[in-house]
Amino acid sequence: MDNENLEFNQLEGQHAEPEKASEESKRLFIKQEKTDKPYWYVVYTYSGYENKVMTNLLKTVENNGLQDLIYDVKVPMEETIEVKNGKKKHVQRKLFPGYVMVKMLLTDESWYVVRNTRGVTGFVGPGSKPIPLSDMEVRSMGVEDVPVRLDVEVGENVMITAGPLEGFIGIVNEISVERQKVKVTVSMFGRDTQVELDFVQVKRV
Repeated sequence: MDNENLEFNQLEGQHAEPEKASEESKRLFIKQEKTDKPYWYVVYTYSGYENKVMTNLLKTVENNGLQDLIYDVKVPMEETIEVKNGKKKHVQRKLFPGYVMVKMLLTDESWYVVRNTRGVTGFVGPGSKPIPLSDMEVRSMGVEDVPVRLDVEVGENVMITAGPLEGFIGIVNEISVERQKVKVTVSMFGRDTQVELDFVQVKRV
């Protein structure tokens, strides 16, 4: 057994399976307000055990037929290129170490199952009240490619919130809902320049 598995198994006493939850875990239970649709939530985990938490939670969902409550579990990754000894190597890296994303209907049962999965230390949110990610956060964090609704129209002013032009104010020229792109004209060095941005890179002024 490798060190990682050994260390993770030692956590079993602290994070029991739902059916074997400790009295301490039961005292931690807080009644949740049921949501009308599934949202993405962020879960704290022990650093280095994100994939194990994901695997354990997906297995619990499958074994207990909870697919109608817990829809998906992800550990967002990105591919980077490392250069070692003059050679390039493609490496998968966790975008948010210590966190796991869970798409679920928030109910007492789903909260209890996730909270008592081995390796989970809590939900992101005040106290034990999970706070769902917005569609824009879900998209910008690379969790899911959900469509973002942009509350601006052609001719209106927007502020660029990300990228090299962050902080610039521009006028919307074109909106593509299908591509989730917007074309904005900004004034740079006394000249008007049109740039194409993602919906998540602009906000209404």
